[in-house]
This record gives sequence, structure tokens and C-alpha cells, in this order.
Amino acid sequence: MDITSFIVDGRDKALLYGDYSTYHAALSKRLRNSRKKIGIVTRNRGKYAKKDQVTAENVAENHEYVHLLLLTSERAWAQAMSFKTGHDTDEKGITGRTRSHIVSRLDKAARTAENLAQILTDSAAGAGANDVLEAKAYAAMIRGAMQFEKQNWEGCLRSYATARVVYSALASAVKGDIFKDLLSETIDPSIRYAAYQLKTPRTVPIPVIARKAFPEHDAALTQQVNKLDPRILRQGDATSQKEAVEGEEGPKTLTWRSREVKIEDAQIAAAWGTVLQAKQKLAAKVENEGSELTPQETATAYEEVLMTTQDAVDATKQAIDELRAEGVGQSDARMQSLQITRTAVNYEMISWRIGRNRVLTGDHDGAPEVYTSRGGRRKRKAAAKTENQPQRDPPQSRKLSKLKEKAALYDGTLQNLESIKELPGVAADEELATRLSSYSDYFESLKCLAIARSHAIVGNVTNALALINHCLTLSKSALSHLSDSAPSAVDGPLNIDVPRSSLEFLSSLLNGELQRHRAIVHIDNLRKKDLTGDESEAATRKIPLAERLHEYPTGGVDLKNVIQFPPKMALIPMKPIFLDVAWDYIDYDSKAEGGKAAAPVPVTKEEPAPEKKQAPAKKGWFGFGR
Repeated sequence: MDITSFIVDGRDKALLYGDYSTYHAALSKRLRNSRKKIGIVTRNRGKYAKKDQVTAENVAENHEYVHLLLLTSERAWAQAMSFKTGHDTDEKGITGRTRSHIVSRLDKAARTAENLAQILTDSAAGAGANDVLEAKAYAAMIRGAMQFEKQNWEGCLRSYATARVVYSALASAVKGDIFKDLLSETIDPSIRYAAYQLKTPRTVPIPVIARKAFPEHDAALTQQVNKLDPRILRQGDATSQKEAVEGEEGPKTLTWRSREVKIEDAQIAAAWGTVLQAKQKLAAKVENEGSELTPQETATAYEEVLMTTQDAVDATKQAIDELRAEGVGQSDARMQSLQITRTAVNYEMISWRIGRNRVLTGDHDGAPEVYTSRGGRRKRKAAAKTENQPQRDPPQSRKLSKLKEKAALYDGTLQNLESIKELPGVAADEELATRLSSYSDYFESLKCLAIARSHAIVGNVTNALALINHCLTLSKSALSHLSDSAPSAVDGPLNIDVPRSSLEFLSSLLNGELQRHRAIVHIDNLRKKDLTGDESEAATRKIPLAERLHEYPTGGVDLKNVIQFPPKMALIPMKPIFLDVAWDYIDYDSKAEGGKAAAPVPVTKEEPAPEKKQAPAKKGWFGFGR
């Protein structure tokens, strides 16, 4: 019947593009279509008739009756959530008739879901064991939401504990993330808040709280859960007691940069304990099998550490969000401890990300010019058989692709380093900020070295020489900024810490690469000079030095050919606007034949010529100005 997936998929599709009001309207349409399929819909303008109760025989004949009850329950739940979200911004909160209306809608949804669970329990309905468990878990979750709004914390904790235990058993027996999403997003936060209202310490893990609040008097439900996963409810055997002790007695403190903070949240303690165990496993595997593993296999071994650190980060963020929801300020001691914990776990996660990237780049962080990856046991055995055979040089395309992969890994490492600098408290730590800057210069130098080698492969040796010179400057800067307290070498798996020996190796390598590429560029220039010949050089020398000021005279300056004399007539670029202005200001006298000026025409005094009013002369540029 897939009750849980039917509910979750419907919520996700509706809430993806709308809110709870949209979901409520969509459920009304789906409910009408469901009634049409069954044939119990009320006709338009027809007289209302009370619907008959759904029986187990109806469900056995048509499973659409299950969807009918689920849609009815969900519509009442969506209406209650719509009322709740509409009054979240009220200053006094949800009180009076609004709260009673919300509780009434949720109670109707819970009664409908419990009715469905009761019907499926009957053997005449033909439902499977998992279907019955899903119906009971859904009914308990809706009932817990009703009691949450009613502020009945004991009943709320009991209902959500029932839902959590059942969904945990289903998640262990059925593949899929639907049950895990319900646990992490809806049920676990509600259990933690209800336990907080009942004065339960935060150090108690949620599974322990749910197990204690589970109604064991329901023998049928307990038996069904034990069939799926007996480890969830058993408490008497030594294994379960040991697991409970380990969950409750995880690491109580966390050290970050000489600061030791107390871990008060049980989820953070459990996640941090898992991180410590994963680090020990990784160190043991690298120490025992490091020489026999390929870079890809070693990087795969980092996945467990990365997953556990991500769980610790999520648990810390959830704890901070819960305190903020309770109105706890930043100056509170609990919030400050959680902020330090957040920085520590994020730094740990990013550190192992960088370590995995360093493993994939190769030996010495990819500084040596190696284009063949180290093989596993089988490849090394095959290579041992062909030691006497000459090795083929990889093609140019393979070299470029390898360098492109390295540049991408260096980019990811640099982005991770920038994200560390944004963590709370890192910028104020001068010693840590300086060390991170030196690491950034180190990986930036490696990235430029990979790009320089790609230029050298395609023939741009001049660009390669300039980039290698820049790499050497960055490596010297990283070596000078690295504090004396930095370790000379790092044992164990690679992480963010770069030892001084790696920086010294890179500087020595870049010094040799710089001298080698200088020789390559010089030989390339001589080769180009020989190819061009003396004719082009002679043609270049014929051009005066004044016209070749943009060129550097590598062969010396010919002082006998500084300018061209006598100069030849040549076009000079000039702006046309200057000619227009000159035309307005130059007075051209009329010329007579032979080059003499013509006499002016006399004007008789008896009949003076009528004077014409002259327009005022234009002043300034283009007629405006002074």
C-alpha cells in the first residue's frame, strides 16, 4: 500500500511550489477524485447524505479506500498547519480560538489515521505487516502533532517515541531514505523539544529517550517491531547495554586551539565519538596498507571520515538552531561553546577534504612531473615483468588532461582554505591566519606550476618561464610566513597541515625548473633567429631607431640610423575638428591676378549704401563660451 511514500510524495510535490493552503486545496481535489473512483461522491446540488464507515471488507475489495482515509486525514492536517503558519508572526503567539481550532483540526486528522490503522489491523483487510506498522506510525505522528499544539508534553513524547521506534525499524528493514528523512526533519526535533520541556538533560541521546517513552504495554506493536529489528527495543542483553553506555558516555569535551569546551548535546557527542573512531581506522589502514594502495583507493578510505564529520557539523548546526529558537542570545555560555564546537568540527571536515585532494594529486602534492599513476598490486607485478622494456612517453593529450585534473584539485583546495577563513574565530587567531595564508601560497604555487607545464607542453615556453618564476615567488613567501612551530614532517594520513619539508622540496624543485626553462627559452630564441635569417635582420635594421622605440634592441643600437634624413613626405594623422576651427579663425584676402591685392571698390557719399545689421559674432568654441 506504500502509506508513507504516498504521504511524503504528496507533501513534497505540493509544498515545492506552494504553502499549506495550496496543499489543502490540492487535497480537496484529490479527495473528490478518490470519491469518484469509489462511487460515493455527492452529486452537484444533490442532497447531502452521511457517508458509511469504511470497513475492512471495503479495503480488501479496493485499496482506494485507504487513500480516501489518508487524504481526509492529510486535509485536516494541512488546514491546521495553514492556520499555524498564518499566525506565526503574531506578537502574542497563537492563543484562544486559533489554537483550539488548530487542535480540533489535528484531532480530526489523528482520529481518521487511527481509524485507518484499526481497519488494517483486521485480518479481513488483507494488509501486510509493514502496512499495519506504517499506518500506526503515521497515526502516532499526527497524534503527537496534536498533543504538541495542546502542550501535553508527556503524551506528545509518547506518541513521537512510538513513531520513531516504528520508523527506525522500517528503515532498517526496507531500503530507502523516506523514513530517515521523517526521523531527522520532523520526529527527532519534536522529541528533543518535548524532552526539554520535561526537564530531560540534553546529554541523553534521542534513541534512549524514545526507547524509554515507548509504550511497551502494547504487546502486538512490540512484537511487530522486534520482528523487523530486535536491537531497537531490547535493553537486557550485554550488547545493547554496551551500546547505550557508549552513546551516553561519549566524549564530553572538545579541544580547539588550546580551548577546551564541554559537549552538552548528546548528538554532537555521539557524532564526535564516531569521528574519532573513523580517524583511528583511517590512520591504521594508511599505516598498514599505504604502500600497496593506489591514490584512488586511499582517497576512498577518506569517505568514512568525511561522512562522520559532516554528521557532526549537522548536529552542531541543529543544536545552535534549537537554542536560537528558544531565544538564547549569543552572549550565553552555551551558545559560545556551541560556536567554538561549530568552528572545530567544520575545520576538521574541511581539513580531511583537503587531505583527500592531496592524496589524489600524487606524491609531494603533485610537484614532480609524473603523468603515470601508481598502480596497485597487479599493476606493479605486471610492471616488474616488463622492467627491461623501454617505457613509452604518454601522449600530449594525456599529459594535458592529467595537469587539468591537478589544477582542478588545487582549485578545490584553495576554495576550502577560503571557507576556513570565514569560520567564526579564525580571523582573530593571528597565528592560524598566517599559517593558512602560507598554505594558500603553497597550493597556489602548485597550481601555477601545473599550468606552466601545460604551456611548456604546447610550446609556449616563454609563458611557462614567467609562470615558474611566479611559482618560485609564491613558494618563498609561503616558506617565510610559515611559523617556526610548524612540524618538519607529518605522520599518518594527509590533512590540511603542510610540513616545512614539503615547502622546502617545492622551492628546491622550482629553482631547478626555473634554470631549465631559462635555458629552453634561450635555445628557442636562438633557433628562431637562425630560422628567420640575415635578410629579415637587415630589413629590420633599415628602419630608423625612432620608428622602433617599442622594440627592445637585443642586437645593440645602430646610432648611424637614428632618424631618416632628409625626411620623406608622409601622411600625419590629424583630427578633423582642428581644421574646422582653423577655417573660422583664418582671414583669406582676395587675390588679384599676378599675386597683387585688388583695390577696394569706392562707395559714393551721395548715396550711402544701406548698412546691414550684422549678426553678433560667435564667441568661444562652437558659439558658446566667453
